[in-house]
Formats: sequence, C-alpha cells, structure tokens
Amino acid sequence: MSGNVTSLFRSTAAHSPSMAALARESGEAAGAGPVDFCIPCNPYFPTPAMFDEMAGRLRDIITYYPSSADTITAELCSLLQLPPQCVAMGNGSTELITWIDHLLVRESLAVPVPTFGRWTDQPMETGKRVDMFPLQEAGGFALDLARYAEFVRARGTRAVVVCNPNNPDGGYLHKQALVQFMDAMADRDLVVIDESFLEFADAEAEPSVVQDAMLRPNVVVLRSLGKNFGLHGIRFGYLVANPALAGRVRAMLPKWNLNSFAEHVVFMLRDHGPEYAQSLHQVRRDRLEMAAQLSALPGLTVYPSQGNFLFVRLPVGAEGTAVRDRMLTEHRVLVRECGNKIGSSSRFLRLVVRPQADVRRLVSGLEQVLYGAGRGAAVPGPATGTGYSSGTAAVDRLMYETNGSGMRAITAQTAGAGAPGLAAAPSPGTGTGTGVPLPAAVPVAVPVAPAAATVPGPPPVPQPVPGPQPAPYPGPVPVPHPAPAPQPVPAPVPAPAAAAGYPPPVGPTPPGVPARGGLTAAQVRGTNGLESVPATGWPNAVGMGRAG
Repeated sequence: MSGNVTSLFRSTAAHSPSMAALARESGEAAGAGPVDFCIPCNPYFPTPAMFDEMAGRLRDIITYYPSSADTITAELCSLLQLPPQCVAMGNGSTELITWIDHLLVRESLAVPVPTFGRWTDQPMETGKRVDMFPLQEAGGFALDLARYAEFVRARGTRAVVVCNPNNPDGGYLHKQALVQFMDAMADRDLVVIDESFLEFADAEAEPSVVQDAMLRPNVVVLRSLGKNFGLHGIRFGYLVANPALAGRVRAMLPKWNLNSFAEHVVFMLRDHGPEYAQSLHQVRRDRLEMAAQLSALPGLTVYPSQGNFLFVRLPVGAEGTAVRDRMLTEHRVLVRECGNKIGSSSRFLRLVVRPQADVRRLVSGLEQVLYGAGRGAAVPGPATGTGYSSGTAAVDRLMYETNGSGMRAITAQTAGAGAPGLAAAPSPGTGTGTGVPLPAAVPVAVPVAPAAATVPGPPPVPQPVPGPQPAPYPGPVPVPHPAPAPQPVPAPVPAPAAAAGYPPPVGPTPPGVPARGGLTAAQVRGTNGLESVPATGWPNAVGMGRAG
C-alpha cells in the first residue's frame, strides 16, 4: 500500500480519499482500518446500543422506501423547535451548497480561505467569480469581520460566506459579532453562515444565529447532522432561512432525497438527547487534553479551535505529505494534510479530536516521524516524496500580483512573457510561516455603513498564537427539558434599499467567464484552461447540544 498512498490522495483533488477506498487499496477487512484522525466525526455518538438497534433493523431499513423528505423534516423540526417552512433538509450539506450556488448566488461569492473546499470549488465550477479573502497565519487564521466587510464592498461581491467554526482551523466568531456582520451585509444578495461544526463549540451558551436568520431576507444558515451525530455515511444536513429562501431550495429537492437510514436516525433521536449531549461534552474535554499533548511536541504549533478538530503547523523542515504517508504506512494512523486546501500548505495538518488512547498513539507516531529516535532532536529536512498543491500558490500569486485586477493583468503578464499558461510562482510567505499578504483593495469608494449596522473595528493583530491552555472541566451534563412550543414565524423583512455608492447589481456571468475582472477555475488552478492539470428531552436549535 505504501507505494500508492500519495497517488491515492492526489486523485481526490480537494478532499481526502474515503475510508472505503483506503480499505480497498490495503485489502484490509472491515473494521481493521487505520486510527482515523482525518474524518471529522463524533466518536461517541451514536452509542453502541444505538448501533445495535440499527443493525437489528438493517433489513427493513435498506429494503423499503423512506418516507418523504417533508415527513423527516417535520420530525427534525419538532425536535429542534424550528418552523418546518424555514427548513430544507438535504442529502448532506454538500447537496445544499450545490443548490445554494445554483439558485441564490448570481455572479460572485466572497469566501475566507482556507475553508471547506466546496465553498470555493462549487461556484467556480458554475462560472462564478470567487473573491478569496486570505486568513493570515500571523494572526492565528482569525477572521476579522470588519476587514472582510471592507473587502466585500471593495470587490462588489454579491454573496458572502462565513464558516463558524471554520474548517480547517476551528476559528470561532461570537454570535453578536456575526449578527452585526449580517446587518452590515443587508444590501448583499445572500449571506451564508455555515454552522456545520457549531455543535462542538463551547465559547458561549447559545452560539447559533438560526433565530436571527429566519428574520432576515438574505441570510441562510447551513447545519450538518452527519458530523455531530457521528454518521457521515448517512449524508444528511439542513439549512434554516426565512420561508421564501428556504422554500426556493426545498422546491428543487427531490421528494425522496433522504434515505431510510437518515429517517431511522432522525426518529431515534428523541429518545437519546442526554447521550447526545454527553457525547459533545466529552469531545470538548478531549479537545483540550489533545491540544495540550500536541503543544508539548517541539516546534509544533496548535491553533485554538472550537470544532472537533485541531489545526497544527508542522516544525520547520517537515513536509506534510511525507508525514501523512509515514503516519499511515508505519503507524496505521490517518491524518489530514492540508496542502490541497486553497490558502493553506503542506506544512499544516488538521487532526480530528479523538479519545485519549488514540491520541497517545498519534503523539507517539508523530514523535518518531518528526524527530527520529530522540525526542527533541533536530527535525530532519524535507523528506523525499511527491509534495503537491491544488492551486494555493497560483491563488496567492494572482491575488498578490494583480491587486484584484484579475484576468486583464494576468493576460497582459502572460502575453508579455510569451507563456501559454500561468506558472504558479512561489507564494508570498511560503516556507517562512508569515502567511499570505492581504491583497490591496480595488480602488473603489467604500461607503460607510449606518452606525447601527457597523461591525466593530478590527482588534490589534495578535502575536503568534500559542497552543490552547486547558480550561476548567465543565460541570455535569444537565438532562435537557422539553423546549417550548414553536412560535409563529414573523413575516420576512423586506430587503433594505442599497445605499448610494454601492456597486449596482449585475446579471449572471456565462460559465467559464471571469465575472467583473475575476478568476476562472482554470486560472485559480494555475492554467490557461486549455490543458488539463490534476488538481491536487432534546436541545432546541438555539442552544443545540449545550452541555455545560
């Protein structure tokens, strides 16, 4: 298997290979795979008793049709105390991202990077302009909402995405700041708040903005069920928005887009609220302990996270693909190397939070791979092997050198050099740990938002972020009480008129054409588009899963 590991990862573009693919490649029996620090799954839920119950009903589950999506959605909404007309359930959050792109994103989308790959790749595949706002390594990859808002206005972007917590770094934004940002973006076509990992956050008691989203005409909140329920393979998630937006997506979904496993799990949840809350509580505790153990490794930087994963920077001289391959082949530990995430590099790993017995195996393997026999020894130079990237250097170059002018500047540069395509030059900060410089804004007059909607000014740039320190152990997990009956949904608030000076809306952009001076998918990947290049009780919705 060792000779095919890198090629197997390369063939999956912006993601990791599935566990099924790894099992086929290795010839291992079911359940005999590596310890998984790659797939961000809840290791404590469902409980063994719940798996036994599902196994006992397996024949009926896979033999018969499920109920309609409306029936399954109604049950989920009853659990979460959400109005069904404000919810659309999908066959995984990726299906919902696809429909959001097709139905609600017109010509451009702003996305902080690095982040979940479908938020950058999906709109590029349909010919949209993707304005990428680079998160700075020097600032711990924290998203400055005030600067992000300025970037959106300067670029004239019509749709905006914020992931909270962000994947892969786990960065968290407080609810009040997000609500203010949503108000500041009230003149945009769409604001998406991706809360796929929010169940694992404990920074505040009620972190979700779902209740605020239902009152606004242009906000969609995306939520995953597979991640926090530990059931990625079932493929189910949901979005929350005002009835008009949710209805547009729901109307396009097939009547049976949810499978029988999804139905069975949703109808099981009512009886397992305490176990679910306990599982989240345990993941949060494990996150603190795992971060402390990893931070003790010489030269390894661990970034603060509110997800069920930790973003780590390898010591100088260590190369992520070689570390990943050796961890898998020598120690049977699967890790997520992030060189194929736009805005990241092969120096970073995303490590899923797991029980302490597994973490000890991870730390022991990393010690041997990074430092050899003697812990604390100098880290060896970059290992031989096939490093790769799916366009990070190209994106950094385009953003840094063209100052937002996009295709015209690149065309002039390549014409002057006589090159048929775009060569991916080294990105600013690559290998030095300084991060990608924020591109200068396009010279466009940026209006001042009203005081009530102004996002607070940017805080001072933080110093290099040390590993998180263990926090006091949370108290006992309370048994959830029944939530109050859902209140009537307020009528959608009409979208406010755009203030003078904002860029006027424009029509859709044909597929493959850069919108308003932006980049096509081929350009982002570093090509001219003419040749193929491999791309490298139950908790309610407001305090869902709060466990102390």
